[in-house]
Amino acid sequence: MTAPVFATLGCRLNAYETEAMRELASAAGVSGAVVVNTCAVTAEAVRKAKQEIRRLSRAHPGAQIIVTGCAAQTEPETFAAMPEVSRVVGNHEKMQPETWAGLAVPDLIGATERVQVDDIMSVRETAGHLIDGFGRHRAYVQVQNGCDHRCTFCIIPFGRGNSRSVPAGVVVEQIKRLVDRGFNEVVLTGVDLTSWGADLPGEPRLGDLVLRILRLVPDLARLRISSIDSIEVDPALMEAIGGEARLMPHLHLSLQAGADMILKRMKRRHLRDDAIRFCQETRRLRPEIVFGADIIAGFPTETEAMFEQSLALIEDCGLTFLHVFPFSARKGTPASKMPQVRGPVVKERAARLRAAGDAALARHLTAQVGRRHLVLVEGPRLGRTEGFAEVDFATDQPEGQIIEAVVTSHQGGRLRA
Repeated sequence: MTAPVFATLGCRLNAYETEAMRELASAAGVSGAVVVNTCAVTAEAVRKAKQEIRRLSRAHPGAQIIVTGCAAQTEPETFAAMPEVSRVVGNHEKMQPETWAGLAVPDLIGATERVQVDDIMSVRETAGHLIDGFGRHRAYVQVQNGCDHRCTFCIIPFGRGNSRSVPAGVVVEQIKRLVDRGFNEVVLTGVDLTSWGADLPGEPRLGDLVLRILRLVPDLARLRISSIDSIEVDPALMEAIGGEARLMPHLHLSLQAGADMILKRMKRRHLRDDAIRFCQETRRLRPEIVFGADIIAGFPTETEAMFEQSLALIEDCGLTFLHVFPFSARKGTPASKMPQVRGPVVKERAARLRAAGDAALARHLTAQVGRRHLVLVEGPRLGRTEGFAEVDFATDQPEGQIIEAVVTSHQGGRLRA
């Protein structure tokens, strides 16, 4: 029996789900297969998925190629038409044990079942398959999936479905198991994390979940939350950020743009001043807070003056870790029908944003030199601070442990200790 080969493209949630699929495939006895978990966030992501499928087909001749993930959900016919592909499996189906039981006996599946992609919008519950320890020293826990918002540039709700939350009790029990297994840090993940709880009885908020975890799992050393929508942050979460030392001082914000007109055309729920005000208030509550952000360069109708407002957001919000996305029109989204910015201009603006982001990161790292940090050791000579900066060690350190280290310098986007 040959263990399946898995390839993951896209977000951290996809990586988490790949580990869940690995367990499901093993339990079902799937053999000799290659599974590609795709991303659909941009047209470029879909192109890379096709490229990866062809590469893996050449590397594993004769293997059953199973394609799943967001691109498979939104464009099943695209992948079904590829001669290399044996099966196309939807985002809901990929988390079901019966799907993998069927894939374990591919010869018994008829051609009509080659595409197993149902209506993701009809899914009402988050997949119950939880894994105990994705990552060697930092564990990721999926607490939410899907999105109820309809940003004009985004195809992801059609790949992930509507927002669904994992009940707090289930989350707490999983985190307890992870801590018992020796994990010192847990990261809460989701597609639209700050919408957690809206579909649960009583409509609890993300802050309620965070405070409950910290109260009921006292031995958890570090809790981290991944990308959030700042306009949806609730008072309890602000309370946790300001008063709970075990909640890490790093937030990645879904900002996307700095000009109000572009934000409105994106159908975002915040304006420029909302983002700045959130960062100022959060920094008042937690002075050491570090912000990352997603920003799109060259959204349709973006003028140079509008772009300059996005560029200025780095300084105005005090951003450190920037994820820059050159706008890529996704077929079927409203933004694809808007007047497009020329490709070379989009590329040039993305480069300017990245350069400004690199400069902001360098300033942040320079400010850490000489300071003491508590660092989670992720490899013999690699760790991460509470503020999420990577640290290179001069000597081997105890993996999985949190140690105190003095920063001596920085190079290549990493601190040195």
